[in-house]
Amino acid sequence: MDYKALYSQKLVTADKAVECVKDGDWVDFGWCVSTPDVLDVAMAKRLPQMKDVNFRGGILLKVPEIYKIENPAEHMTWNSWHMSGIERKFIATGAGFYGAIRYSELPRYYRDNIRHVNVAMMQVAPMDNHGYFSFGPQASHMRAVCDVADIIIVEVNQNMPRCLGGMEDCIHVSEVDMIVEGNNPAPLELGSAAATDVDKKVAELIVEEIPNGACLQLGIGGMPNAVGSLIAQSDLKDLGVHTEMYVDAFVDITMAGKINGSRKTIDRGRQTYAFAAGTKKLYDFLNDNPQCASMPVDYTNDVRVIAQIDNFMSINNAVDIDLFGQVNSESAGTKHISGAGGQLDFVMGAYLSKGGKSFICLSSTFKQKDGSIASRIRPTLAEGSIVTDTRANTHYVVTEYGKVCVKGMSSWQRAEALISIAHPDFREQLIKDAENLKIWKRSNKR
Repeated sequence: MDYKALYSQKLVTADKAVECVKDGDWVDFGWCVSTPDVLDVAMAKRLPQMKDVNFRGGILLKVPEIYKIENPAEHMTWNSWHMSGIERKFIATGAGFYGAIRYSELPRYYRDNIRHVNVAMMQVAPMDNHGYFSFGPQASHMRAVCDVADIIIVEVNQNMPRCLGGMEDCIHVSEVDMIVEGNNPAPLELGSAAATDVDKKVAELIVEEIPNGACLQLGIGGMPNAVGSLIAQSDLKDLGVHTEMYVDAFVDITMAGKINGSRKTIDRGRQTYAFAAGTKKLYDFLNDNPQCASMPVDYTNDVRVIAQIDNFMSINNAVDIDLFGQVNSESAGTKHISGAGGQLDFVMGAYLSKGGKSFICLSSTFKQKDGSIASRIRPTLAEGSIVTDTRANTHYVVTEYGKVCVKGMSSWQRAEALISIAHPDFREQLIKDAENLKIWKRSNKR
């Protein structure tokens, strides 16, 4: 087969490609850095004349052109699998909604439950000599989307890193219906806020729990990145990576000589991830790097897979936690903040791992809109807040005031442990709250 000839036969303009989208269609718009660029512009031109076009995507790193049309809710609906800040703001237009998922199940949702996508469009890396387009740093669920799509349009970006994997990380030119050559923008970057003193203190408490040869999963945010920075400066060695999201911290740890994957019980020597977002440093590192494996999320986030890896360390953020040990990482009351992602999968998988630990980290307090300070450790979660990790699954909880392992604790023990790492200014009130909730014993420490 002459792949170059086939490529030429399928090459069209973006405007021509989007003509296949009809009123009422479901259009998959890629994921994170694979979100289309010139196809997005072309869709935005068509949308004002259309109605009820449904888009699926997630983790947008820039405002798409389809968001910018006049009265978007009259023409389209955005359905996100994991809200970014951009997507959260779009909810206010009435055209944006979150789809509650276990991220690990997303490929199966497409194949067994959704079953049908009218049009799939996404950015990909240039075609290789064998006729394959790499999905770039987000194998995630892209193959599953393509498996159930009537029409597949790929937008080729010469600057998209070619990310190796070996499983559901690419699509062949013979499988796509149309090819569009884009403007080749550099992959969108996702920076991380500088670590605060609180972040650094939490990181110190976590890093002292990590043994040589451990396998790491880091969530996004200041605290997990602070952990990564501290690991890079530590004496730890022979570390591995198996994570949902690949972030800059992993590059730093690798370049510091701490990661080689030599003790991983599966995927030995490889850093396995479902998608990646970060700075140019990260994308350059992932490009054509056989040390890194871009895999579908139903592999990276499968509890059964995670459990096979000894000394698995899962490190994630939370919005708040209540005295029963219920963790909320998704909302402030009914106000949406983030999707569930794979946090629960990694919390469960890490505990099932031999020697594994999961850490939920959070600052003890936060500043409210009126300037007052509130505790992130609460008597109960606010009405409408989402339980991301159930009380039965919570393992280690860490604030700048300490860390506690709440596995195996009765309700009164758990309340005492969590209050011990709350900000001192809130402990007396939390004790009173615990007494009112009947989860405080007279023998508890004060």
